[in-house]
Amino acid sequence: MLRIAVPNKGSLSEPATNMLREAGYRQRRDGGRELVLPDPENDVEFFFLRPRDIAVYVGAGVVDAGITGRDLLLDSGVDALEHRALGFAGSTFRFAGPEGSVSRLEDIEGKRVATSYEVLVRNYLTDRGVTADVVRLDGAIESTVQLGVADLVADVVETGSTLRAAGLQVFGDPILQSEAVLIRPNAEPKPGLTVLDRRLHGVLVARRYVLMDYDCPVEKVDAAVSITPGLESPTVSPLHRSGWAAVRAMVPRERTNAVMDELYDVGARAIIVTSITASRL
Repeated sequence: MLRIAVPNKGSLSEPATNMLREAGYRQRRDGGRELVLPDPENDVEFFFLRPRDIAVYVGAGVVDAGITGRDLLLDSGVDALEHRALGFAGSTFRFAGPEGSVSRLEDIEGKRVATSYEVLVRNYLTDRGVTADVVRLDGAIESTVQLGVADLVADVVETGSTLRAAGLQVFGDPILQSEAVLIRPNAEPKPGLTVLDRRLHGVLVARRYVLMDYDCPVEKVDAAVSITPGLESPTVSPLHRSGWAAVRAMVPRERTNAVMDELYDVGARAIIVTSITASRL
C-alpha cells in the first residue's frame, strides 16, 4: 500500500485535496479532520501532515510520496526528490531591503537577513559566495528591519505591496520560483508511485487542454492541422460529404478562442470545444 503525505492546512491543502480527488482518490469531506485516511480501493493510505513536515517524513522514508511546496522541500535539507511539478500554489522568493540601502546580491555581504526559510536562503547565498547572518523567524517578517532585527528580508513576493508598506523594495534576481510538487524519497520508488504520477499527470493535462472537434475542407487540412497539432497528432477522419474531413485535437485551454479564429480563417467550420476529464485520458 502506497503511503502518501498530504498538507493538512494552509494554501497547499485544498488544491492538493482537489487534485487527488480529480485523480480518483478518496479524500476527506469538507470539514473532515481525519489524520489518516485509507483508500483500499486504490491501494493507498493518506496521512494529513503539516506542510513544512511533509518533506521530512518523505526524506526519512516514513511515507512513500508527498505533496508540498518546492520551497519547503529545499528548506528542509532532507534527502528527497522532486518527482513532478503540480502547477498550483506558485510563488516567487525575493530579497528586499530599505530603498537605497541594497541593490545587488553583493550588497548582502555581512548583513543580517530575516527569513522563514533559513536553509534555503543560506544555501542560496553560500552557492554564490556571499556571507551573511541569516536570522530564522516564523510568520510575517516585513517589520524586522524597522524593529532592528535584520538589515533586509528574504520572503515570498506576490504584488510587493506588503513589502512596500513596510518601506522595503525587492532587488536582485528571484531566489526561487516555487510551486506545489510531488516528492519521493531518494531511493527506488515504490511501484504504486507510477499509478499516482500517471493520474496526477492526467489531471494536469485535463486542466491545461480542451478537446476541439471541427470540420474542414480536405485541401485545407494541412493548414488546419498546423494550427492544432495536438499533443502528439490530431485525428483526421473522412466525412460522408465528399471533400470534407473531421479533425479532433487537443488544444491549450488558454488559446482556445485564438485557435478558433485561426481555424475559421482557413475554412474550418462546426467547431466544438469540450472540456477534458482525467478519466478520459
